[in-house]
Amino acid sequence: MGKILLVEDEMWQGKLCSQELRESGYEVDWVTSGEDALATSADNTYDLVILDIYLPGMDGLETMGRILSKDRTVPVILYTAYSTYQDNFLSWAADAYVVKSADLTELKDTIRRVLGDGRDRPRASKPSHPSP
Repeated sequence: MGKILLVEDEMWQGKLCSQELRESGYEVDWVTSGEDALATSADNTYDLVILDIYLPGMDGLETMGRILSKDRTVPVILYTAYSTYQDNFLSWAADAYVVKSADLTELKDTIRRVLGDGRDRPRASKPSHPSP
């Protein structure tokens, strides 16, 4: 179904996500830091990256920027406990934004939508500011 890079430093959340996504048919590589995400993505090709924003060392927004600077076509879902970052212009480069929950229904629905809408297509240009 697709190869996903999950970047999540909270062990319980990383185990839950990686297990449920594998059971849904995805291949999942799970790392716990932005630095590990960059190293892993340099050696592998992913259909999707799921990024926590609060990470030790390099945060998820910086990690996303670095990943996208190397491959503008890989879709990114920001997955965080804090909805306040949704309005941060740095998060606009993401294809989707999901607030964490123990129920992964929204995340899995978003993954299906993002992969279904964006697989094998170049990333569309993002507006430099929100539409009125």
